[in-house]
Amino acid sequence: QVHLEESGGGSVQAGRSLRLSCAVSGYTERNVGTAWFRQAPGKEREGVASISINGLTYYHDSVKGRFTVSRDNGKKMIYLQMNNLKPEDTAMYYCAASDSDRLSLHAVNFKYWGQGTQVTVPS
Repeated sequence: QVHLEESGGGSVQAGRSLRLSCAVSGYTERNVGTAWFRQAPGKEREGVASISINGLTYYHDSVKGRFTVSRDNGKKMIYLQMNNLKPEDTAMYYCAASDSDRLSLHAVNFKYWGQGTQVTVPS
């Protein structure tokens, strides 16, 4: 069973940065697709960034140029560097993993989920 645990959330002023981390345990070679999602109160969960086993990346238009997703397969870690944060980035952030190597921002394609870490950017 794959277990994901996020950390690094917090409250920061607009324009500042945060780095989220996701520790993956129970990882097997088949569990190769990973992504970050977020969900704001009253809104649907949306994909933010996805990264394949070989480091290919895919971003939601709203975060391109500001967020960077990365992974360390040896350490079984996934990261989301968030720069120039905006109030509209306020949400619970989740990391997710799939059973196949994929780039996707659709939640239906990911089987394993963490519990989330809150990011708040006051307006």
